[in-house]
Amino acid sequence: QVQLVESGGGLVQAGGSLRLSCVVSGRTFSNRAMGWFRQAPGKEREFVVSINWNGRSTFYADTVKGRFTISRDNAKNTVYLQMNSLKPEDTAVYYCAATVRLGVTDRTDEYEYWGQGTQVTVSS
Repeated sequence: QVQLVESGGGLVQAGGSLRLSCVVSGRTFSNRAMGWFRQAPGKEREFVVSINWNGRSTFYADTVKGRFTISRDNAKNTVYLQMNSLKPEDTAVYYCAATVRLGVTDRTDEYEYWGQGTQVTVSS
């Protein structure tokens, strides 16, 4: 059983920053690519970013490229999402997910395990 626990969400003004963390427990973390997704009220869940198993390859959605940075610490079984220059349209529940792959992917069906989500609210 794999568990993912996100933290770090909150309320921030536009232009501000937040850092999300996701701690993974239960099975091997270092041989899985990881990803972050988000879901705004009334909208479908959307891909944000993915990082490969060793952290050397990343893939960002165009909407966050240049503002968000994903990283991972395999020794701590943790993946991070640094979010800068936040916009009101970034408001959503952010989910951490673990794939069945080594490499990056934006396909929801390739993510096997999901966290419970953390709310990020950006005020204008």
